[in-house]
Amino acid sequence: MSYTIGQLARLSGLPVKTIRFYSDTGVLPERGRTRSGYRLYGDEDRGRLELVRTLREIGVDLATIRSLGDRDLGEVLSLHLRTVETQIRALQRTRAVLRATLERDEPADDDLRRLNALGRLGAAETVALVNEFVDDVAGANAARQEWLGGLRAAMVPDLPDEPGIEQLDAWLELTELLADEGFRASLREMSDDFWEKADGIDVAAWHEANTLVTERALAAARDGVPPGSEAAAPLVTELVATLAGAQRRTPESVVRDYAEHDPRAGRYWELVAVVNGTPWPPESVIAHEWIALAAATHLR
Repeated sequence: MSYTIGQLARLSGLPVKTIRFYSDTGVLPERGRTRSGYRLYGDEDRGRLELVRTLREIGVDLATIRSLGDRDLGEVLSLHLRTVETQIRALQRTRAVLRATLERDEPADDDLRRLNALGRLGAAETVALVNEFVDDVAGANAARQEWLGGLRAAMVPDLPDEPGIEQLDAWLELTELLADEGFRASLREMSDDFWEKADGIDVAAWHEANTLVTERALAAARDGVPPGSEAAAPLVTELVATLAGAQRRTPESVVRDYAEHDPRAGRYWELVAVVNGTPWPPESVIAHEWIALAAATHLR
């Protein structure tokens, strides 16, 4: 059966103007026209119009509804659910900042900075920033790309739905570090010499050596062996030699890396821990700080 736009409006309860708008934008394509030029619709359009109205009431945008001809309804609803959940998390974070701000006698500039940042930097933006950071620092070197690629997921913190002020501040500082051109340039310059000579390096073997070195240095730290003691000298010499062998470098260059390490790199991982609510420092940091101090004492 065919219906004019006026008949369809009466049956659906929607204004003629709304149905005409849906038709003009491709959300509800017309089936044809009468000789007088009136739009015609079919029974299937009554059902589609009801679906359109329901989707609009729950907030689905017209572009998504228009794509329903090529997409399964379940896929559209799942996409919309993810969007709504993202919006809810953003609102929860904003609520957390507002509550903390109102608890103060006089809101500070930092409170306004947090609110402004929340409107600009969500989880998706942070992931994109990390990806851009990794790609920029890695450059065209395949080995460096592989190494940093393995760290990419861990570099994205999981900001809670209702974070504390300390977590928000850590998250904002972290995004500022990611966007810091000076930090990016520092990381590239520190590692350029190493990565240029590391073409074809066995990254898996390097990971294995690094794990072994970390475990042994951590054991020394736990056993109370001071990194500046004579007892630490033979161990740090062995550990540095192990790293140098896995990296196909000289022990001297490994020691130089520890000495010239940019403290902002360590700060980055500390901020990730604060946002994620995990203990700091982790075992790997304890181990490599022990190596750095021991190497500075015995191998320079």
